[in-house]
Amino acid sequence: MNTSRLGSTRITAPASRGLVQELIDDESGDVPGWVLVTLMTAGLVVLIWAVAGPALSALFEQAIQRVSGL
Repeated sequence: MNTSRLGSTRITAPASRGLVQELIDDESGDVPGWVLVTLMTAGLVVLIWAVAGPALSALFEQAIQRVSGL
């Protein structure tokens, strides 16, 4: 019998394959978590853009002026 150690519990190979297959077959996922992460990331991007946008625009315009010699 093929066995593997998982912590202090001894699990046989067929039982561990069943556990892995059960995890693979579980399609419920963590949709609310991913939605929250996506919304928080979008919120951070908007916040950072609002705060740093004017400074970055001024920096870009200054760099273009220096390069073009205007």
